[in-house]
Amino acid sequence: MNIKSHTFHKLTSKTNIIFFIMFVLLTFIDRISKYAAFYFLADRDIELIPGVLEFHYLENRGAAWGILQNQRWLLITITVLVLIFLLLSYFKLPAAKRFHLLRFCLVLLAAGALGNLIDRLMNHYVIDFIYFRLIDFPVFNIADCYVCISAVLILYCLLFRYKDEEFKLSKEGH
Repeated sequence: MNIKSHTFHKLTSKTNIIFFIMFVLLTFIDRISKYAAFYFLADRDIELIPGVLEFHYLENRGAAWGILQNQRWLLITITVLVLIFLLLSYFKLPAAKRFHLLRFCLVLLAAGALGNLIDRLMNHYVIDFIYFRLIDFPVFNIADCYVCISAVLILYCLLFRYKDEEFKLSKEGH
């Protein structure tokens, strides 16, 4: 099997198809949640747990915690670069099942990045709607949850699950 056919086989493997479907579903869930927030929360808040958790519609024209307000093109550029990096990293990972958790983390992170990118491209802002009133945490959305969860899991993977030697071997094998 030559290198080109091996790469094509790797790109069309069942595992990659499953991860691609996950990516599409996660992105779809984020998009649906934002549409629901826009249509049902734009003019009112909904308390889920009084004094603790509520749905509160917010149009965020910046990044996390409102930083980089009105820097839409900078945020779009950074997000596109991050998505390219994630895609390249995904395919550089060893094919072993042992790396499925890290591959899932990259998919989760990419779905979160794409969800907020779509908002910035379509609306010029990101729709946020989940608010923890109890700790006065900044309003966030499902895509932000994906990013935070994946960041914690990636950190876990790199610190505790995979040894540096495994990544060195994968680089030599490519």
